[in-house]
Amino acid sequence: MFDLIIRNGTIVDGTGRAAFIGDIAVRSGLLAQVGGTVAGEALREIDASGLIVTPGFVDTHTHFDGQVTWDDVLEPSASHGVTTIVAGNCGVGFAPVLPERREQLVALMEGVEDIPGVAMTEGMTWDWVTFPEYLDALDTRQWSMDVGTQITHGALRVWVMGDRAIGDTTPTSAEVEQMATLVAEAVSAGALGFSTSRTFSHKAPDGNYVPGTFAGPDELWPIAAAAAGAGRVVFQLAPLGTTSQDPEEVLKELDWMRRLSLDFGITVSPVLAQIPTNPGLAREVLDAALAARADGATVIPQVSAKSQGLLLGLQTSHAFMRRPTFVSLAELFEGDLDGLVRQLGDPQTRRTIIDEVDLPPSGALFEGIAVFAQNAGQIIFPIDDSVDQEPTADRSVAQLAVSQGMTPLEVMYDLMLANGGRALLMAAINNYDGGSLDRVHDMLTHPASVIGLSDAGAHCGLLVDASMPTMLLTHWVRDRTRGPRISLEAAVRMQTSDTADLYGLGDRGRLQTGLRADINIIDLERLHLLPPEVLHDLPAGSRRLVQRAVGYRATVVAGTVTRENDADTGARPGRLIRGAR
Repeated sequence: MFDLIIRNGTIVDGTGRAAFIGDIAVRSGLLAQVGGTVAGEALREIDASGLIVTPGFVDTHTHFDGQVTWDDVLEPSASHGVTTIVAGNCGVGFAPVLPERREQLVALMEGVEDIPGVAMTEGMTWDWVTFPEYLDALDTRQWSMDVGTQITHGALRVWVMGDRAIGDTTPTSAEVEQMATLVAEAVSAGALGFSTSRTFSHKAPDGNYVPGTFAGPDELWPIAAAAAGAGRVVFQLAPLGTTSQDPEEVLKELDWMRRLSLDFGITVSPVLAQIPTNPGLAREVLDAALAARADGATVIPQVSAKSQGLLLGLQTSHAFMRRPTFVSLAELFEGDLDGLVRQLGDPQTRRTIIDEVDLPPSGALFEGIAVFAQNAGQIIFPIDDSVDQEPTADRSVAQLAVSQGMTPLEVMYDLMLANGGRALLMAAINNYDGGSLDRVHDMLTHPASVIGLSDAGAHCGLLVDASMPTMLLTHWVRDRTRGPRISLEAAVRMQTSDTADLYGLGDRGRLQTGLRADINIIDLERLHLLPPEVLHDLPAGSRRLVQRAVGYRATVVAGTVTRENDADTGARPGRLIRGAR
């Protein structure tokens, strides 16, 4: 007797080989048979005729570090077929931490990843001090998916150096030794990697760069040595190249990653996106990473499958949020969106706000988006029910203004009031060179890259790239008309075996006998993304952006159905992952 049989599905097994029709049997959380016709019975059978059956998706770049302590569903990833997540990326996390330093780590996470500080402060349990204790605390929890995490440079530096962790401060040799010891301890306890940030775009709310931004070889090399000596880990980072416009500087960063990998046999995985002023540089970095691999180094850049688009609207950020009249009305109608929209719809109010000059900067987080939005109409697009991932220039706010005989600000204002003030616009700030995703296609299909950068759980008021797994199957496999597509088999491989292998998770990512029964059953013809929406369901009623999908017939984690017909079943088979396997 099997626990589950999935019959007659089109199996896309995660290896990249051609899809085939067959059955799958599950017993005790593992795949007992893949392919052919399964003889025998099961406690439950699912008819997958006309549906595709894939491994569960493995998302290695998330920021659920705090959310995993209060939320057992883990939206927005749960809606997109994700069955394994890795947190602790980009150098920000919550362990180790002394009680008096908790708010400092919360502020770092809020500044870098736009997760509301009040939500973390109120929602997190803080039943740990050391990193091993953090893992022990997570080990008592159950989720809709498996959770792995990494030890982060920010938390590590704050623990060891206190207030000296911030800025261009060099640790003493004793402090470096202590950090290395703590990293080895974390990896021995089950950390999947160590992460750091060197990009100047990562700042705390007070404007300071995150701890580790200026770390040099005397600090990074002992940490990498300790991590590699304790187990199979990834050295993950947001490199300087994500903000630098100097090609030599960017490639110099790649060179030290190559040397670090060679010195310790460690996998180094930097994030990589287009630099708007030099979009072709990403290809140079990928080529250099491939050359490093030929030399024996393992440098695997993480790339996105989509444009990195800020979501602008009344409930997030927009061009008018520093206009005096709007600020006054927002305060007056706080919590009453319908009332605010009625007042904003008044013609005189509209004219006043559009013509006003912004208030002086207040130092509030992300208020600079207002000035950006006022001048970026050529890369700002309305989002409709089609959720077009690659809109053409004629759909931009700038071109709509020309065709309608209006200014871009007038068009933006009116678009934001649509759908009762819940409409959102997408500002394609990155990965949209030339107004298309052609270069993204080149990055995705480059042999040196791996898909990443969903940032699931983060950027609650800015973007919602956690929808990337679904976008890969809809836009890239099925819907794209403006350039080459990606085969179904390749798209599945990219977010299953490729991502699992990055972190040494050899027990998942493929539909093969003996591996974990993490499975998606998907109606590819019906699969589509719903428009993003703003919810206030974080602790303390804090907001977040969520984007759901339709078309997932079932998601299975360790043999248990966690979602069915796009709805959570309440099952919580997900557990903590300790170490590579």
